[in-house]
Amino acid sequence: MIHSLAEEVFPATYQSILTPDQIEYMMHWMYDVESLQRQMTEDGHVYFIAHANLTPAGYVSVRPDGADVFHLEKIYVLPKFQQAHCGNALFCHALSYVKTRCPGVRALELNVNRNNPALSFYFRMGMHIDREVDAYIGNGFYMNDYIMRMEL
Repeated sequence: MIHSLAEEVFPATYQSILTPDQIEYMMHWMYDVESLQRQMTEDGHVYFIAHANLTPAGYVSVRPDGADVFHLEKIYVLPKFQQAHCGNALFCHALSYVKTRCPGVRALELNVNRNNPALSFYFRMGMHIDREVDAYIGNGFYMNDYIMRMEL
C-alpha cells in the first residue's frame, strides 16, 4: 500500500522541484518493495497510514536516530486529501507514537527539501530549521535539505 501511495504522491510533490530522473531514482531508492521491507525489518522505520472515508490518503514513517532523537522520515498526503487535515493527523500520530514509545526522546527531526512548499506546514506544527545539508544520494544526485527540529 505504501508503494502504491508513493507512486502517486511522491512525483506530484516533487515535480516542480526535482528532475524526472531524480524522482525516478529516489522512487527506486526509497519505495521499491525490497527497500520498504528493509526499512521496516532492519532500519527501524515504523509506518502509519491515514485513511479518509476508508480510502488510504497518506502515510508517515519515523525511526530512532540515536539514543534521544527520532527522525520523521516520510510524511506524504495524496493531493486530493491535502486539505482534509490528513497531514496534521499523521504528524500528531507520529509525535504521539514517539513520545509513548520512547519517553526519553528529546527531539524529533526531519529532512525537507529547501524548496518544498511543505516548509510552512512544518513551521505550523512547531518545528524550526536547525541546519542545512547537501547530501549526496548517488547517481549524481543530491538532497538539498533543511534539517528541521522540534524539542520534545
